[in-house]
Amino acid sequence: MTPAARLSAAITVLDHVLAGESAERALTHWGRASRFAGSGDRSAVRDLVFDALRCQRSFAALGGAMTGRGLVLGGLRAAGVDPAPLFSGDGHAPAPLTALDQGHMPQGAEALDLPDWLLPELSLSLGEDLAAVAEAMRHRAPVFVRVNIARITRPAAIAALQAEGITAHPHALADTALEVTQGARKIQTSKAYLTGLVELQDAASQAVAARLPLRDGMRVLDYCAGGGGKTLGMAARARLQLFAHDAKPARLRDLVPRAARAGAQVSLTDSPAAGSYDLVLADAPCSGSGSWRRDPQGKWALTPEKLAQTLALQDLILDRSAALVAPGGVLAYATCSLLDAENSGRIAGFLARSPGWRQTDQLRLTPLSGGDGFYLAVLTQKTG
Repeated sequence: MTPAARLSAAITVLDHVLAGESAERALTHWGRASRFAGSGDRSAVRDLVFDALRCQRSFAALGGAMTGRGLVLGGLRAAGVDPAPLFSGDGHAPAPLTALDQGHMPQGAEALDLPDWLLPELSLSLGEDLAAVAEAMRHRAPVFVRVNIARITRPAAIAALQAEGITAHPHALADTALEVTQGARKIQTSKAYLTGLVELQDAASQAVAARLPLRDGMRVLDYCAGGGGKTLGMAARARLQLFAHDAKPARLRDLVPRAARAGAQVSLTDSPAAGSYDLVLADAPCSGSGSWRRDPQGKWALTPEKLAQTLALQDLILDRSAALVAPGGVLAYATCSLLDAENSGRIAGFLARSPGWRQTDQLRLTPLSGGDGFYLAVLTQKTG
């Protein structure tokens, strides 16, 4: 495919996304209908699509319209590329530019690529870091792997990856974290990955697991386990009686084979027993605002109504997970959100209605720390 044809393909995919289709599904449909496209073409089109979604408002302003054409055109202008030679109409190139393609410089929340309604809450939560965090969220997230320290050291993992053409370096957020700077597309077919020596996991997510007060022999429940990334991260850190639960059990379907690959023992449970776990991790559903670099559609799909529903669900999860903690045990609450309303605000509410608990630790990370945005509060049940 020519560079201009790749732009046309991205325009087509983006139009489907703007009509309500998920980006992954739209890209899959385009790929199936475009057998002529090679792997390089598919990667290039994917990058164009996700770059446009991360910068949707500013690219639309620069491109003159909230359409696939407007987003691709705005992306070229943002990069300082003259779009006229590429928008020629020749062959598979986009149609030539017209007066309707004139754009304007984005301003305010538009320039930050944030929804107007969310700007006050983000400003309150991030303070003077708002602009820098917003800018970071406009760019692709780094690729990280977690070293399975129960089976291999970090230096040995670096060497194993390097032998397969994957360059990775230690990252300061966690003693298990490696940032992959070359060969990221090879990770999931590498021997190190397939044999459970490394797992794909954001460094901030690893930092959350590293901050938990784990010790050998503890009964630990990952209450909102999802795919089980933090479950396996905890398994590598101590010899635990480890349990995983999720309100949607289908999300756990890959955890058993992943645990076997990693050499970890995890029991799945549909009905966690009240008062029987030394530590319960509640990695609650949230806005996902800390990971919008990876899921930019989530930024534009969030509404005030959805956020309010999420806050209510987080309160419910805190209350339910607290009931599962054994006397004197620990409740750890985590989100991948940047919003105080989902983080310290929920903990303040929980402590106000739960006098038998006290907060003993807190971790707050933004993309300025290097990984995703994450929040962790560690709560300990009072014994006297």
